[in-house]
Amino acid sequence: MSCAEENKLKGGLKSRHLTMLSIAGVIGGALFVGSGKVIANAGPAAILAYMGGGALVILVMRMLGEMAVAQPDTGSFSTYADRAIGHWAGFTIGWLYWSFWSLLMGWEAYVAGAILHGWFPMIPIWGYMLIVTAGLMVVNFMNVRNYGEFEFWFALIKVVAIVLFIIIGSLAIVHLWPSGTTQGWSNLTSQGFMPNGFGAVVVALLGAMFAFIGAEIVTIAAAESENPSKAIVQTTRSVAWRISLFYVGSIFIVVCLIPYNSPGLELSTEGTYAVTLNALGIPHASEIVNFVVLTSVCSCFNSALYTSSRMLYSLSRRGDAPKSFQKVGRSTGTPYVGVVVSSVFALVAVYLTATETMDIYDVLMQATGTIALYVYLCIAFSQLRMRRKLIKEKRELSFKMWLFPWLTYAVIVTIISALIVMVIEGTYRTEVLYTTGLALVIVLLGVIVDRRQAATATPVVAAE
Repeated sequence: MSCAEENKLKGGLKSRHLTMLSIAGVIGGALFVGSGKVIANAGPAAILAYMGGGALVILVMRMLGEMAVAQPDTGSFSTYADRAIGHWAGFTIGWLYWSFWSLLMGWEAYVAGAILHGWFPMIPIWGYMLIVTAGLMVVNFMNVRNYGEFEFWFALIKVVAIVLFIIIGSLAIVHLWPSGTTQGWSNLTSQGFMPNGFGAVVVALLGAMFAFIGAEIVTIAAAESENPSKAIVQTTRSVAWRISLFYVGSIFIVVCLIPYNSPGLELSTEGTYAVTLNALGIPHASEIVNFVVLTSVCSCFNSALYTSSRMLYSLSRRGDAPKSFQKVGRSTGTPYVGVVVSSVFALVAVYLTATETMDIYDVLMQATGTIALYVYLCIAFSQLRMRRKLIKEKRELSFKMWLFPWLTYAVIVTIISALIVMVIEGTYRTEVLYTTGLALVIVLLGVIVDRRQAATATPVVAAE
């Protein structure tokens, strides 16, 4: 058996796993907690912010879907950037994306630890963080089917919670809910639909876009399914209704039921859903939401570890990371070295929490604060160039981006404009500058790797 065959992912994800993965990808803790800050800043017009951010993600997913159907790959957009733009682009976006998810695991573990410590204070937060990290590492050491199964149930809890929230909220809006102090439709305009002006909505739009990162994970996971092309088409086509229901739908419910300046709405300790459910008179609302948030952050950690380990695997297969990162278990077919390496920042977060220096982690997270926009920009440029190459080769595509190339150009202009506005406006200036700095460092490393490979003429194994 050749080395390439030994280090090949075995797969095992089923269609129901991918369906839930595609749903879970757009539902994170930012919806349950972080959306409160967006609403507090923009007022009821936060609906427009989530609609705008959702529209951008739908277009980006359509572009990514076009490339993924044509060439399914565990490296997804990193591989496509390599092929369409250049080796430096695939190297940069792959390592930048890996950095984001690897760092995010530390914060997800911290949130999970804080919730568990609040329920059972006999164990310190860092102790729970270590338990969560170790437990989900074990899940990712197993066959990918086990990851899919865990993620299926994590996602199901989130979906059921949101659907129940929308049903209860809808009943309250039409005054069919028996208790609570909510008003209904009047909150949309009682203090002004856009109380802080259009500028606040633009800032909220930028904040909303961060919440959607994760939708692209399914194109990475699909490479380990029985029928990658079919799975990608189905999930890409369904992203519109998922965003409309889970984000726009639930945010609409919130701004109808409670004033945008409700106490606790902007605080991470309360959160959007908890404040709304408390207003509806539902007992133990905070505990219920904390349970959902706990499953959500565990789901995000699980997906982050899966995604980052697969990205390392793909980078290694292309010669952009040490060869050991593509080693897979003989019986499980999972890249266990990639899982261990990707867990490093989570373990660092455990240490920083135990030593009460977790604030150092803030600086690291700011360095990947706008990674979503850079990933989306890279996807747009990759699709633009790859489509033109395929047209020259006279290849037929079964799944295409709408109104090519005009919508692709529109996405590129929108993202670049958003980055400029973020720097000028100031709210996200640090994140943009730090992320750009990190990206430039990785670009430099990519150029160095390119030159070394050219000098040694070492053959690179093609990504599968």
